[in-house]
Amino acid sequence: MRRWAHRTHLAGWLLSLAFLGSCRPASDRPATATSALTVTDDAGRSVTLPAPARRIVSLAPSSTELLFAIGAGKRLVGRTTWCRYPPAVLAIPVVGDGLNPNIEAVAARRPDLVVLYRSQLNETAAEQLVRLGIPAVILRQDRLEDVARDARLLGVLAGHPAAGDSIAAALEAVAAAPTPAPVARLAFVVWDNPPMVIGAGSFLDQLAGLAGGANVFHDIATASAVVSLETVAARNPDMIVVLEEGDSAGLPAYSARREWQAIRAVRERRFVFLPGVLFGRPSPRAAEAVAEFRRRLLETK
Repeated sequence: MRRWAHRTHLAGWLLSLAFLGSCRPASDRPATATSALTVTDDAGRSVTLPAPARRIVSLAPSSTELLFAIGAGKRLVGRTTWCRYPPAVLAIPVVGDGLNPNIEAVAARRPDLVVLYRSQLNETAAEQLVRLGIPAVILRQDRLEDVARDARLLGVLAGHPAAGDSIAAALEAVAAAPTPAPVARLAFVVWDNPPMVIGAGSFLDQLAGLAGGANVFHDIATASAVVSLETVAARNPDMIVVLEEGDSAGLPAYSARREWQAIRAVRERRFVFLPGVLFGRPSPRAAEAVAEFRRRLLETK
């Protein structure tokens, strides 16, 4: 459980979610092929490139996947340790972690654009990069609508606006799809000591609803929150959702601890396991994630 929480976009960076914000791009595409590209990022910063970026360092797994999806994968010259999808990304040099990045390692890749996940640490990093003459864009990536906006923004900055628009439209269609009647009440436990759960501010809450699951912590507006074991037990979910990373398998370690037996779903071993490679971050594969989530829900039910 702890291993997964450190190794995915969602749980590895949950402690930074209090610093998130959002805004819209000021421009969805350049006026002409030769004009400068100017957007407003999710920290409210104006970012201008003289031309589409040719050497990009991505410091967020979701952004890395988006850049490949819009056709700009060959322009990536640096990634984080946790950027592992699609497989082609593994050939790109690693420059460190996605939060509080190593500025020297990033600058050594000679990027003309650095893509950062929004957090207080990364806003400081962006300022440092700009002082070095390296443009940096900060993106919020909590819900499907965020990723749709990011697809358009990165499409502009990487010179693939049509592909960005196409991916954004597909994500918006998934997010706007009608939700089926719930088949089970769920709790996402992404950290065990103290218990941390997913709230309505997360894309996982969206995927659950679209798949026919009702998040028992949907009333929490943020992406995640720390709660007590007593609260989880009182909400009495039918199933506990666990995200798996890599080759990890089997019940989470906390399921064997005595205090967790107060939760009926734990006692009855009612867990839904979701692969981290598909569910560890919001991505263009949202429709696939919804279908897989529903299949696993119905199997467990």
